[in-house]
Amino acid sequence: MERVRDVRALPKAHLHLHFTGSMRPATLLDLADKYGVHLPEALKGGEPPKLRATDERGWFRFQRLYDIARSCLRSPEDIQRLVRETAEEDVRDGSGWLEIQVDPTSYAPRLGGLIPALEIILDAVRAASRETGLGIRVLVAANRMKHPLDARTLARLAVRYADQGVIGFGLSNDERRGFARDFDRAFAIARDGGLLAAPHGGELSGPASVRDCLDDLHATRVGHGVRAAEDPALLRRLADRGVTCEVCPASNVALGVYEKPEDVPLRTLYDAGVPMALGADDLLLFGSRLAAQYEIARTAHGFSDTELAELARQSVQGSRAPEDVRRKLLAGVDAWLGGTGSDARPGGE
Repeated sequence: MERVRDVRALPKAHLHLHFTGSMRPATLLDLADKYGVHLPEALKGGEPPKLRATDERGWFRFQRLYDIARSCLRSPEDIQRLVRETAEEDVRDGSGWLEIQVDPTSYAPRLGGLIPALEIILDAVRAASRETGLGIRVLVAANRMKHPLDARTLARLAVRYADQGVIGFGLSNDERRGFARDFDRAFAIARDGGLLAAPHGGELSGPASVRDCLDDLHATRVGHGVRAAEDPALLRRLADRGVTCEVCPASNVALGVYEKPEDVPLRTLYDAGVPMALGADDLLLFGSRLAAQYEIARTAHGFSDTELAELARQSVQGSRAPEDVRRKLLAGVDAWLGGTGSDARPGGE
């Protein structure tokens, strides 16, 4: 009987996780009760809501649910709880390094302003890292639905805290709205300040949005990027440049980008040599944590344990983890692949 290793024991880095979206469903229920927030049935049923965001109405519903959940984070203690619990869940799933994405303007009204909000988040990150042993850093993300001048303000703020836990700058929300080039100055500020550029692209929009991330924003990583699979020349460009795509299979299916897990082009990207870092995206709404993304690669795409180990390596190599953390995680990947005992269970495909 072929040995099947436990993907939760596979050391990996988690590079695509949104702040509120990392919350445990039970925590959302507790906080909503604490503040008297009425949750729609989609957020209190214990199961991920039915979503399809490939049209504007569906995306609006997704954003509305996310905003309601975010409204339940109102105090530094709430922020600390979210980050600590997120770190605990990531450790259980084998993550040794987490880069969590946040737009601090979304939390500023309840946390005393933009700078206090980011400082509260960074304090919570440092505390959770000490308590759990998980390396955690923050990627500040602008909202492409807002004015580009707001993005420049965030980029300057992110650079200001580059030595206090901020490692990158992103651009999130509906990539079908506006142009990536409108945010080029914000990304230039971030890059000049030593931050990595990791905008979203190639999820709700096609390959052109990935090209825009490369051409206009000089992306080091691309959030999602799966639609690049529709353009062989773009795949070669990503592979040649070593641009990591933060691929979130369960999210892609939940939002209707692909109909079923087998349709997500993991194999196409992998075979083209495009580096990937599997991520959970917004597990509060999609119901699927980090290790489950590796299980999708195994069960829906036939990835062998050797290939899963390579995906884990690519996640570490695409991260901003310090060199000693990288070495430890990569050695752990090798040990997982070559080891026996607790990292394996009977089974077979």
